[in-house]
Amino acid sequence: MTALQGVRVLDASTVVMGPYATRLLADLGAEVLKVEPPEGDVMRRAGQGGAMFAHLNRGKRSVALDLKAPEGQHAFRALAVGADVLVHNMRPEAAARLSLRQQDLAGLNPGLVVACAYGYGSGGPYSARPAYDDLIQAASGLADTTGRAGGGDPRYVPLTLADRVVGAHLAFAIAAAIACRERTGVAQQVEVPMFETMADMVAGDHLGGLSFGPPGGGGPYYARLMSPQRRPYRSRDGWIAVLLYNDAHWRRFFALVGQEALLADPRLATHAARQADIDHAYAQVAAALAHRDTAEWLQLLSEADIPAAPVNDIAALRDDPHLRATGFWRDVPMPDGRTLHTTAPFGRWSATPPAPPGPPPAWPAPATAAWETR
Repeated sequence: MTALQGVRVLDASTVVMGPYATRLLADLGAEVLKVEPPEGDVMRRAGQGGAMFAHLNRGKRSVALDLKAPEGQHAFRALAVGADVLVHNMRPEAAARLSLRQQDLAGLNPGLVVACAYGYGSGGPYSARPAYDDLIQAASGLADTTGRAGGGDPRYVPLTLADRVVGAHLAFAIAAAIACRERTGVAQQVEVPMFETMADMVAGDHLGGLSFGPPGGGGPYYARLMSPQRRPYRSRDGWIAVLLYNDAHWRRFFALVGQEALLADPRLATHAARQADIDHAYAQVAAALAHRDTAEWLQLLSEADIPAAPVNDIAALRDDPHLRATGFWRDVPMPDGRTLHTTAPFGRWSATPPAPPGPPPAWPAPATAAWETR
């Protein structure tokens, strides 16, 4: 048995955010039926060979329905009768036109949880605006903060970070709504807005002195995270990540590199002093690490119980010995004959471990579908 075995999810979402949420649910055993438009989800044509689509939609089945046509609506509503959850990422106006709100479907299925991921929360002046990951990174302050930390212009994090963070919040909200329904019998519509979710994430680290009234403690931005010296360090033959976080780490590091005298420097002697001049503190670390090879540093730092890690590129990540030893990488046969090298479902579960991930749905998808018998 898996954690979400028996839960039926009708997934009318596209691109990254919604499909990532429903993939997390599928990983935990939910039966996810993906509703694609007749031309297919746009992510089937994105990336190298549809890799992102395959990872986002593994373990799901798919059906091709035109929700703007009467026959598509009829088939969709028949599926909604047997679903526990409907997920979509349409703007409120579009959801209303297509009758995807809980109030539109409660007569058919009063136990249906409707989970919506929007760009901007309803009730605000931005609620009707289109939203994509790049736009939300910009609006939430993430692009500006990333640029400031790098000493340059605003820039996007090179991940669909907003989509995936909000997708994880959406999966959490769905699980909570299911638990509430099981406990109280009440099904509800839950909305998870991208802008507000990411603004909360950025503000939590960087609101700083603007957090309080009256304002105090300085301005915004957490200095340690904003330091241009907060980056992987050059070793003699490459790069290494090292994080000296507490006093013990700093003492052991300077002893290891034979520079205990630096701890007498008032700028390095205490946690508060290092935070006040974090660029100087990190510069001392950078200078010390430049004189040995990465592998040698990793061994020495490990022996001294100082936090450190290699700087993997994507190819190295695929070959990382820890990930291989823990079964992180999984090979899944795909309907087109290829093998998908994907990742394991998250976490360790003592009583309800997830099943191995299944393949993504083939294309073209069938025009009809039915739920499995419970």
